[in-house]
Amino acid sequence: METLKVRISDLAVVRNEGILITVGLGSCVGIALYDSDNKVGGLAHILLPDSNQFQNKLNSFNPAKFANTAVPLLMKEMSRIGGARSCFKAKIAGGGRLFAFKKAGISVGEKNVEAVRKVLTQLGIPLRGEDVGGSHGRTMRLFVDSGKVIVSTVGKIEKEL
Repeated sequence: METLKVRISDLAVVRNEGILITVGLGSCVGIALYDSDNKVGGLAHILLPDSNQFQNKLNSFNPAKFANTAVPLLMKEMSRIGGARSCFKAKIAGGGRLFAFKKAGISVGEKNVEAVRKVLTQLGIPLRGEDVGGSHGRTMRLFVDSGKVIVSTVGKIEKEL
């Protein structure tokens, strides 16, 4: 069974079998989308909540970097390989606050989680599980044959979402 690593500001999709994995989810959010009817899965590693403030300032725009552009792109790629949008379900992990600052308001991690939830709601995709917040990093794995999502955290028991 093939394992594909999804790096920061990247995404991948697979049909039938394989494992999608992303590591180092601190303030970033990992989002797994799955279509159980067609056995199509996708995973994105989102760095920032909103592309609108960056699109004109970046030399090469990467839609996988932002919640508002990564989720629609992930859906498009899953549909391209046989996924049915009406069957997509989501699970998310990450969005932590790994560094404490004296003037700490809402953290980048919290903004990322809020942005992902908002986009999922706008697109009508149900959120079926999450492991977010806290002050620790995570690894997220999506097993495409079953749709199982496992989140690992150093010093803690693995958690199935």
